[in-house]
Amino acid sequence: MSVAAGIETRSPRHIAGRRAASFAIPLLLVVLLVTAIAALTVGAAGIPLSRLPAALGLAGESTAMTARDQLVLWSIRIPRIAAAAMIGGLLAAAGAIMQGLFRNPLADPALVGVSSGGALAAASAIVFTDSRFGEALRVLQTELLPLAAFAGSLATTTILYGISSRSGRTSIAIFLLAGVAITAIANAGIGLLVFIADDRQLRDITFWMLGSMSGATWTKAAVLAPVLIAGLAGCAFIARGLDLLVLGEADAFHGGVDVERLKRISIVMVSAMTGVAVSISGVIGFVGIVVPHLLRLVIGPAHRLLLPASVLSGAILMVGADTLARTIVAPAEMPIGILTAAVGAPVFLFILLRQRGLAAL
Repeated sequence: MSVAAGIETRSPRHIAGRRAASFAIPLLLVVLLVTAIAALTVGAAGIPLSRLPAALGLAGESTAMTARDQLVLWSIRIPRIAAAAMIGGLLAAAGAIMQGLFRNPLADPALVGVSSGGALAAASAIVFTDSRFGEALRVLQTELLPLAAFAGSLATTTILYGISSRSGRTSIAIFLLAGVAITAIANAGIGLLVFIADDRQLRDITFWMLGSMSGATWTKAAVLAPVLIAGLAGCAFIARGLDLLVLGEADAFHGGVDVERLKRISIVMVSAMTGVAVSISGVIGFVGIVVPHLLRLVIGPAHRLLLPASVLSGAILMVGADTLARTIVAPAEMPIGILTAAVGAPVFLFILLRQRGLAAL
């Protein structure tokens, strides 16, 4: 190692970055815990912090007020917070994987049409199971929605990858432009479904378009949990490959990475994560682009740390946004997609301007 390299390695900025990275996961866990506790106490039926232990069954006497608090927490608020945290983690991790796969911080499942494809498939399932042709499957609608959204996300991601890749190379410009076209096609399909839907189906489809956690239940949270667990295991498996892929496909191949296998696994993971999240909450944009990009600035690009940190940060963002959505216009509820877009769009513009500045240099 040269002297210059040794000085660079031990520079204050490098040491500060390594310290920030080492404390990232514990700090994010603490922030997520604090955010979840705050979310438990806030809502139309407010539960003061002093009554929270009794409501959770940890302390205190059983009274009428305690029974009411327990009903609110265990039937409504806790499953909603759990679903919001898992959906935020899935969307952020899917964005981090897609950005690593395409080696571009602008890649995002919602931005390039993957979420819209999942929403189109889910909306199609809603209309079909509510029609006389799909009446026999109506009782299985809860189970069919995640499968339909996954299939739609997988098909969209596969088409997108096929259009933007040629001779083993992926064009980011074509990738983004194809994503815009696929989003337009998916939105046109959703518009057609809106046109032919009845009033009840129309409300459900509008739910997918705006995004909301109001329909979260323990059953839906149970659907999310296995996908999140499998996603975390998959993230640990592909982290090294994504790190080497940053150097280019040829260098990653010579580093011992089966590039094509890595691409297939990553595509399936992004599709599953996005599809099951969309099936529960609807389309929620900008989580997958904002969270991984900001984390890269703080803890660095290493995916072994970036991916779990994205899961935790996405969970924090979504729990906080959902808490704000159900309190900012109480007793009504604002669609969570509006809040994430209001925060994410300016950050996305900042990323674009920063990329333009780097390109000019």
